[in-house]
Amino acid sequence: MAATEASGDDVRCVRLSAERARTLLADVDTLLFDCDGVLWRGETAVPGAPEALTALRARGKRLGFITNNSSKTREAYAEKLQRLGFGGPSGPNAGREIFGTAYCTALYLRQRLGGAPTPKAYVLGSAALAAELEAVGVTCVGVGPEPLQGEGPSAWLDAPLEPDVRAVVVGFDPHFSYMKLTKAVRYLQQPSCLLVGTNMDNRLPLENGRFIAGTGCLVRAVEMAAQRQADIIGKPSRFIFDCVSQEYGINPERTVMVGDRLDTDILLGVTCGLKTVLTLTGVSTLGDVKSNQESDCMSRKKMVPDFYVDSIADLLPALQG
Repeated sequence: MAATEASGDDVRCVRLSAERARTLLADVDTLLFDCDGVLWRGETAVPGAPEALTALRARGKRLGFITNNSSKTREAYAEKLQRLGFGGPSGPNAGREIFGTAYCTALYLRQRLGGAPTPKAYVLGSAALAAELEAVGVTCVGVGPEPLQGEGPSAWLDAPLEPDVRAVVVGFDPHFSYMKLTKAVRYLQQPSCLLVGTNMDNRLPLENGRFIAGTGCLVRAVEMAAQRQADIIGKPSRFIFDCVSQEYGINPERTVMVGDRLDTDILLGVTCGLKTVLTLTGVSTLGDVKSNQESDCMSRKKMVPDFYVDSIADLLPALQG
């Protein structure tokens, strides 16, 4: 049964039937999609999702992909879209539809550290995140495994630090360690050193209903240890939408955000004045929607989509014929 919010004539989170989808798409130029849990789970495309996006492209709709995952460059995401059958630009234009937190973090640091002659960042994250930062002139240190050095806390604190580190960037880092956490805190003892988190997702969905801990777990560890609050780049932060808007020239009233998480995708859409569609192939459920609707917390009440679908493949009937 569809979850609904009754507030006068305001009814939200209704099933997006073919008829409703046709009406919605007639008033839309741009559709923005989350990736993990919406287009694919791990390395497997959601059934029918590639066909739905192909049909949208054929109808002349502009597509964009906003992902909180910082483990790939724009070009790597473009290659994955091609490999899984979603199409999109290739060659020199590969990646122009992708707005990942690795790329947008690079834009943020270019903006914040633009006056530094040789900006440098300590990166708790992937080689892809470092590559995006290096592409805008930010030198990266810290990527890869970093085991404890020495026999105890005194030795850990004596480990050498890189000079002139202006930012600590926390992304998805499978090599996260106590040594890295200790170094991050030492860098952040300098008040001028920025603390930047790519996103606050608590888990990353994979195939067969499995998941792994997300970047937000790592950001919280650094925040707590450093007693600092990170600047967050990814959804639901408006910064990532501003990156899309500046490159795409988006009209929010004619744009849809499609995602699987209420606290990131849907909240971003609501905050930025977009139409919103929740797909049930990822993290959030209709039970989560109902809980938000019934909550007395106004911030939770915002996390309710306009529509929902079981899968974005549900758009196909509205796009065929």
